[in-house]
Amino acid sequence: MPTIVVDVMPKAELLDPQGKAVSGALARLGVEDFSSVRIGKRFELTVEGEVTDEVLAEAKRIADEILSNSVIEDVVGVEVVA
Repeated sequence: MPTIVVDVMPKAELLDPQGKAVSGALARLGVEDFSSVRIGKRFELTVEGEVTDEVLAEAKRIADEILSNSVIEDVVGVEVVA
């Protein structure tokens, strides 16, 4: 069965306290290769049958209206994976 993956991230202009906490923890562990960390959400929508243009459009609509909060988040990806 195909799966549609939706990735949602905090808007770039907003602070990401979870990402900041992880970034601080990495620094305390001596990992200094990364300048920042941002944490988002990933949704996997399993599709019964074929992924048509209509199904993908519905997934995009759901991503915008239900899976993300458009005030503080951006949908950064909607893609079909095996």
